[in-house]
Amino acid sequence: MTKRISLLVCLLAQVVAAQSGAVRVLASNGMKAVIEELQPRCERAVGHPLAIEYGSTAALMQKIDAGASFDVAILTSEAIGDLVKESKAVAGTRADFARCGVGVAVRTGAPKPDISTSAALKRTLQAAKSITYAKDGASRGYIDKMLERLGLVEETKPKIVLTQGSGPAMASVASGQTALVMTLMSELLPVHGIDVVGPFPAELQNYVSFGAAASAKASQLDAAKALIAFLKSPEAAPIYKAKGMEVIIPGR
Repeated sequence: MTKRISLLVCLLAQVVAAQSGAVRVLASNGMKAVIEELQPRCERAVGHPLAIEYGSTAALMQKIDAGASFDVAILTSEAIGDLVKESKAVAGTRADFARCGVGVAVRTGAPKPDISTSAALKRTLQAAKSITYAKDGASRGYIDKMLERLGLVEETKPKIVLTQGSGPAMASVASGQTALVMTLMSELLPVHGIDVVGPFPAELQNYVSFGAAASAKASQLDAAKALIAFLKSPEAAPIYKAKGMEVIIPGR
């Protein structure tokens, strides 16, 4: 019954979006803070409202594979590449915007542990009573590799809590249920109830890049192209930085 209700809600949302001339956007949680900040300007630039659905890249890719309609997908660059290869997105519309590193946060007011070096981060993870991150998040692979590199896979396994999406992971730290959360910096910075400790040390850092492409079946193709152009414009660049991301400069 719950699945049927969710499907009905999704279909109704798509109908409303189509009737209003809205540009239907599927956007990764890693880009949520940027898009929420830029949405009014995006809508002015595009000339249409945006109907946005946020989620993990993995979850949104599953929706697309199941036939969900959209005009623009804003996901990890790897996922956008897959959509182009599968002819689900228009290659000529593809653009990469920014990249984001992985960071650590604790509950607001809690002492901030030292994560400035590999050795310090290892001690912090060993001392933490519990650790959480998203099992389907874009940063999951990097976090797993970091734990492996530090030799902490077996030691930390009993205290790791994996969540569906990064939102529940951050909420569990904000409520005091878990001690430490690891996810993309762009996801950590806007959340109330947690304090960002900082990014992983440089020697352990990896970056997730994000981009977009228009759907091969876009009903608002011109508007989709305009949205992508705005998101890679100089006007958008300062917002990426403010939200913990680094702008991707073509050719570098």
